[in-house]
Amino acid sequence: MTLLKILPLIIAFVFSSISFAEEADVLNVEVKKMSKGTYQFSVTVSHKDEGWNHYADKWDIAAPDGTILATRTLHHPHVDEQPFTRSLSGVKISSKIKKVTVRANDSVHGFGGKTISVTLPQ
Repeated sequence: MTLLKILPLIIAFVFSSISFAEEADVLNVEVKKMSKGTYQFSVTVSHKDEGWNHYADKWDIAAPDGTILATRTLHHPHVDEQPFTRSLSGVKISSKIKKVTVRANDSVHGFGGKTISVTLPQ
């Protein structure tokens, strides 16, 4: 066999033996208006957490221009709790902002999974 014939087999073997946790995905976002300009966010995230070396470690709320309005830090892996929902209260958002995007981060890939954009309740 030539190298060109067996190289695809070697590559397939290597990649099939490596465990890949994908990027963290936002599955659902619920927003409640608490008072003038203050909101509570409940965000459901899915990620194949593998332990302390690779887990969903935060989610952000971003304005349309990309400005980060708030971050919810996730302090530990959720290996046996998938998907999981965490809330963040007291998020102050200008009345000029009508829509935000929520994105999740994992400790290896960073941001890049599924995001959700929501219109803020008035």
